[in-house]
Amino acid sequence: MSKVMTKTEITPIAMPKWRAYYDITKPRVVALLVLTAVVGMSLSVPGGLPWQLFIPAMFGIALLSSAAAAINHIVDEKIDAIMGRTYNRPLPEGRITANDATIFAAAIAILGFVVLFTLVNPLTAYLTLSGLVGYSFVYTLYLKRATPQNITIGGLAGAIPPLLGWTAMTNEIHPHALLLVLFIFTWTPPHFWALAIHRKNDYAKVNIPMLPVTHGVSFTTTQILLYTVLLFVVGLLPYLVGMSNWLYLIGAVVLNVMFFAYAWKLKFNADENTAMDTFKFSIVHLMLLFVILLLDHYLLPVG
Repeated sequence: MSKVMTKTEITPIAMPKWRAYYDITKPRVVALLVLTAVVGMSLSVPGGLPWQLFIPAMFGIALLSSAAAAINHIVDEKIDAIMGRTYNRPLPEGRITANDATIFAAAIAILGFVVLFTLVNPLTAYLTLSGLVGYSFVYTLYLKRATPQNITIGGLAGAIPPLLGWTAMTNEIHPHALLLVLFIFTWTPPHFWALAIHRKNDYAKVNIPMLPVTHGVSFTTTQILLYTVLLFVVGLLPYLVGMSNWLYLIGAVVLNVMFFAYAWKLKFNADENTAMDTFKFSIVHLMLLFVILLLDHYLLPVG
């Protein structure tokens, strides 16, 4: 008689060791972070970017962001082994040991910091390091396990790449850079809570107090809807303060209305796929919005 295999009985497919190191850096997440940093760089200066700063800034920010992702894998190894979304990550599957991952994370973090400190500027180096500490330790080690507002507070660490890009080029903290940070900070809760709704049972199983677990799905969908309204308002600010032109305004209005439409469906007419669809769209939303910011800056320069 045939036997249905459970996930614990499935032998992982053999992969080269380098792939495990690559996977724990969350390359797709880091790519989105680096994109927002590049937009921050571009908006900070007129014309093209000086490659002497651009290349080491990109490299250093990517390395420290990758180190933060790797530390997240190390800290969450035990709960990752239980959750359906993460059980096949490199550490739970045994493709890499926690000790090797720790050495790797430390090495790329140190390299990234040294590159930023010596080839870019100390301000960017310390701000990027603070993002690593905020995500890896403040959020992952403490907030994630302590409060249902974990992502609301901890989201600041993931929102700073545009500021890092800006300071890399100018060596100063500018209000326009902080506007970009504010946008990602506002975008993060509805983005992540949509995923948390889809994976509510997983988070409950490992006692992580995500908002859908502690306050229920109905309350969470209301919060998502309200945040998309707030996001719409925040999204107008770059245009209203003269930071961008009409191309960005049109893009921001269209994308934020679409995000609101997803949130409305999630609140009032959801099916089993709506939460995940909302989560996936939120990623496309942020990526496209920052690409439009970039196009607006070069095609329709302000002033």
